[in-house]
Amino acid sequence: MSAGGAFGGNRGVRPVPPEKGVFPLDHLHECDLEKKDYLACLKSTGSQSEKCRIFSRKYLECRMERNLMAKQDMSELGFSNADVVVTPAEENNKMESPSSVPKEKK
Repeated sequence: MSAGGAFGGNRGVRPVPPEKGVFPLDHLHECDLEKKDYLACLKSTGSQSEKCRIFSRKYLECRMERNLMAKQDMSELGFSNADVVVTPAEENNKMESPSSVPKEKK
């Protein structure tokens, strides 16, 4: 008889858990919009994920905000500050804020 299991597996080796651990599924569909945007982007770009990074980031941020995954710095997930998109409303707020107005030299 062989030393392996019934299906050829090695019974002496312990299974290794996933690197990021277990996370709950989105049963309440809290991040469906972000997920659908990402999947639509993948479909429109022929599954070129690099072109859809902003949607991927938004989906992960949604999951973290709703405690569907552990909060983590986006740089640890492969995103940089260059991946951040500023919406037109945020851009207008920056332009109107007094801190963005250059100060006069005396």
